[in-house]
Amino acid sequence: MSLSVIGSGFPRTGTLSLKLALNQLGFGPCFHATELLTHPDRLPLWIQAGDGNADWEAVFGGYHATVDAPGCYFWRELAERYPDAKVLHSVRDPESWFDSTQATVFGPNSPAMKPPPPAKPFFDMLARRRGQLSLQNRDEMLAWFERHTDEVRATIPARRLLVFEVREGWAPLCAFLGVPVPGTPFPRVNARAKLAELMAQLRSPDAATDVDQMREGFDRITNPRSPGD
Repeated sequence: MSLSVIGSGFPRTGTLSLKLALNQLGFGPCFHATELLTHPDRLPLWIQAGDGNADWEAVFGGYHATVDAPGCYFWRELAERYPDAKVLHSVRDPESWFDSTQATVFGPNSPAMKPPPPAKPFFDMLARRRGQLSLQNRDEMLAWFERHTDEVRATIPARRLLVFEVREGWAPLCAFLGVPVPGTPFPRVNARAKLAELMAQLRSPDAATDVDQMREGFDRITNPRSPGD
């Protein structure tokens, strides 16, 4: 299955709002890191991709778009593999992005800091894709964030790229994708507190492995509120 939209923006740049927006616009289903909570069978495929032996058709089987991790760490490969896909690069204020990552995906309660044993090969792969980074070092992370946007801009032709903040709403996104603006509000998800809680649960020794419980955790972080957090 061919991807039509490739999200190159890092986690915590409004990617969950973008997932919901792309689904609403007809570009879904959209793959987002939260999909791995309910489809852990995809983890070995991502590890394989990290080893340089990707089967993208299997990774994205059933999906038409991707945002957030792990896809954002493979943006170069995906842009080359799907040359007709548009690249959507989500950004936000770098300082607020760093603060948000520390409360959630890269904070002390994140599985990225101490992965549960079954998921360790996957998180090790993500660490290799990110490179040698101190995830809680503000200056280092801000430099990485800015460098990433510069690299995307330098690599992807302007006609194929939209650098986007979710606070901009429907208009630039719909113009870029060539679709009408919906008559409903742009989906705005503020998930910081709830996502932090879920990260702590996933890290705990008795972390839930039941798919239904994982889905309930995901559902708790998808209440439309304010963007990007």
